Amino acid sequence: MEILIISGLSGGGKSKAASFLEDVGFYIVDNMPAGMILKFAEFCAAGSGRYSRVALVYDVRTADTFDEFLEVLSTLRQREYDCKLLFLEADVGSIINRYKETRRMHPLQEQSGSLEGAVNREIAMMAPVRAQADIVINSTTYSTARLRGELLRLFGGSHRAGEMQVSLVSFGFKHGLPLEADLVFDVRFMPNPFYIDSMRDKTGLDREVRDYVFSFRETEQFLEKLRELLGFVLPLYREEGKTVLVAAIGCTGGHHRSVAVTHALAEYVASLGYQVTENHRDMTRN
Repeated sequence: MEILIISGLSGGGKSKAASFLEDVGFYIVDNMPAGMILKFAEFCAAGSGRYSRVALVYDVRTADTFDEFLEVLSTLRQREYDCKLLFLEADVGSIINRYKETRRMHPLQEQSGSLEGAVNREIAMMAPVRAQADIVINSTTYSTARLRGELLRLFGGSHRAGEMQVSLVSFGFKHGLPLEADLVFDVRFMPNPFYIDSMRDKTGLDREVRDYVFSFRETEQFLEKLRELLGFVLPLYREEGKTVLVAAIGCTGGHHRSVAVTHALAEYVASLGYQVTENHRDMTRN
């Protein structure tokens, strides 16, 4: 059984982390007292696999000291659980700004007299917990998407950001743009096989049509530049935490040029190691 304990500073990103981890199959429990964690772990382990991945959020709201929690953490690590402690933090200025934006009160603010005092007090209180962390993420410069991507990389299993899926869609402009497209490329500048009688009723998946489309220098040059562009941007989208990227290639009707280019592009993207789906939206439409 996998037990992930999410801890860290208030405003460091724990709630967002819990939400992202829930999306990839973790059962989330927020604010569980240390004295209940061992019993809960035993209950989950005795189940039929329903609670095989559990994430517990534990922070300064739960206790004034963390001695009991650290003892529980030590016990979990000694047992046959895959137990990890994730600690999320950010610099003082960032946490203060986040609280100002949300207009929420820090859990220690009443006792500390000021927001800055509360943040500094929490840093000191949480130091022993941070020292035991398996993974520390400083979210100061992280966008929401980047935090999600990092958590998917660390804990996502089959959802990992490194396995970003690229969906390539051919379409016809006369039928409208694919609404889900992140990137759109127009190949209507290429010579159109539609005007050749022997190819009019065929598609870009037929060799005769593909050979015709790629017999022109501009087609090869375009594909070369498109490969270069995707080779550059795909790792950046993956690093930002995107799990699905939709690129659409359009011609007039969606039968010939866009289909041939999409098919060739799918082979290239697959060669880069990405999961690729190829969809020809309008290929069978009139």
